[in-house]
Amino acid sequence: MKKLLLWMLIFLPAGAIAPGGQGDPVAQWTALTAANSGFYANLVYKVANNYECKLDVITPGSLSKVRPVFIYYHGGGWISGTKEEVTLYTLPYLAQGMDVVNVEYRLAKVSLAPAAVEDARSALHWVYTHARQYGFDLDRVVVSGGSAGGHLCLMAGMLTPEAGFDNEFAGQDKINLKVAAIVNSRGPTDLVAMIDEPTPPWFLLNWFGSLPNQRELAKRLSPITYVRPGLPPVFTMHGDADEYVPYQQQAVRLHEALTRAGVPNQLHTIPGGKHGGFTPEQVLAQQQAAIDFLKQYGILPR
Repeated sequence: MKKLLLWMLIFLPAGAIAPGGQGDPVAQWTALTAANSGFYANLVYKVANNYECKLDVITPGSLSKVRPVFIYYHGGGWISGTKEEVTLYTLPYLAQGMDVVNVEYRLAKVSLAPAAVEDARSALHWVYTHARQYGFDLDRVVVSGGSAGGHLCLMAGMLTPEAGFDNEFAGQDKINLKVAAIVNSRGPTDLVAMIDEPTPPWFLLNWFGSLPNQRELAKRLSPITYVRPGLPPVFTMHGDADEYVPYQQQAVRLHEALTRAGVPNQLHTIPGGKHGGFTPEQVLAQQQAAIDFLKQYGILPR
């Protein structure tokens, strides 16, 4: 709760607190937005393998107003996690006046790789096809996530239909899925390097299961494979002591590849940071840097 209150105090939208107002600023912001805000839970965005993939839409105001949209994918190594566990992570962006789409996807126990990537793209497609209903600004779509969710947001934002993950949309009206920015928190970016380790991470092995040609699959599922000029701006935050997703192998290499390709990007390093357990001060610094990045590229007002 302390961390949540810190987030809310730092990222309250300008003008949310009336000049000279008294009392708890978080309570004031809540009261001002509650009248028109909405929470639309467990909307089914696709059905695959008899499994209903669901998402939540959270709006800070009336649906009649068009807003930038923040799509968030939870972490858990593609084998665990829920969207409900990460709802609070989206609050700084909600407080900036963004709509939030909080996504779940098929985990390994339901479907092995590449199902989660297909679902990440499907959720983005759903945002496009429901933009008018929920007031999503398709020129200001941000995809984000942490850990495995960081990997999925990179894949969702970097892929093209030619990569072969959009086959479920074949025969439908063609939609050019594009995002305005990617906010990646400690996501795996080079699965080939991970699968080639003497002891590959157990969560990656569980996601691949007994699928054949795993090195080829790892390359196809690596965001670094799709680095090219013209990608949207990419913000990456990563601890340099990450014990599960190696900082140099994953974050630094992505940063260097994006830079060589001329893609606007920023690597925000958390000194001594592991894969989680950041201090409130580190969390605030990460969030402020990400918000500033979105402002720099015109997704949020300065």
